[in-house]
Amino acid sequence: MNNDNLKILKEFTIHSLPNLDVVVRGALERFADEELPKLQVHKLGLQPLVVGSANAHAVGRILFKDTFARFSEEGDFESNLKNFADTHSIVIVSASGGKHAVEIAERATALRGDLPVWLLTNNKNALASKFVDAKRIIVFPKNREPYTYNTSTYLSMIFAHTKEDSKEIYSRIDTIRKDIPEDLGRYSAFILTVPSKFEEVRSMFRTKFDELFGGHVVGRIFTDEEIKHAKTVVPYDKELTIHFVIDGTEYEEEQENDAHLYVPLSKKASYGEMLAVGYFVIGKIQEAHPAYFKENIVAYTKDASEIFNQTINPIVE
Repeated sequence: MNNDNLKILKEFTIHSLPNLDVVVRGALERFADEELPKLQVHKLGLQPLVVGSANAHAVGRILFKDTFARFSEEGDFESNLKNFADTHSIVIVSASGGKHAVEIAERATALRGDLPVWLLTNNKNALASKFVDAKRIIVFPKNREPYTYNTSTYLSMIFAHTKEDSKEIYSRIDTIRKDIPEDLGRYSAFILTVPSKFEEVRSMFRTKFDELFGGHVVGRIFTDEEIKHAKTVVPYDKELTIHFVIDGTEYEEEQENDAHLYVPLSKKASYGEMLAVGYFVIGKIQEAHPAYFKENIVAYTKDASEIFNQTINPIVE
């Protein structure tokens, strides 16, 4: 591990935005040598209401998966606060601590001022922090990345919870990348299957396809059990199926004319490895297709700044 990708992340400009696979490797390089904040989710409330938007919502579900937590997004958190009297705390998950997180923090305090509010974020200057006691803000490290990538941000939260070894995941990716075909650009649609125990990453992978490709490249994400239920009725010769499987798992060999790729995860894989390996593969898909994201992110962040009435830059420092 020579930190080449981390160096790229420190130096890239709007004219040299890195692909997602580079950002994944850069995050793993950083966390190999950095101590993460302690995250003991059971100490944030016996039955918290965990609130987040988009991928932050999925990360909240990952962090509190084995607890008595309830989960909300920006659209239903107020009704849940009113309806669930047995809620013990409110936990807001937001990489930026801005956008919807500000309104969520403000409304949560106004509606249930009797409850402690926690903020898990990667921004020490988060706008939402004005509504949260400083003792209940946990700031996780992040790398400099293109807007929306949110790779080091959420990986740092997950690693703080799962205690996975980023060096081991980095080595696994080094092995995996040798077997990824160079002709991914010939496919305009992809199915990704993940082990059922990692079901919460499905929405995160779908979001990445939305962000990187819009309608140009289709990504359909299922668990290995969900895929069995009429998801492949209509065949398409430009669709590649990528199966993420636990190393040693037996699977039925596909016919030679079927487009399938098997990507092995370690036997002790947890959500950090699943997310890192999945994002890495999606980054290789990005590399093989036109630069849809890079050509449009500046215009998008300009529009998003107006929508949220906050300054949103195409590069998150």
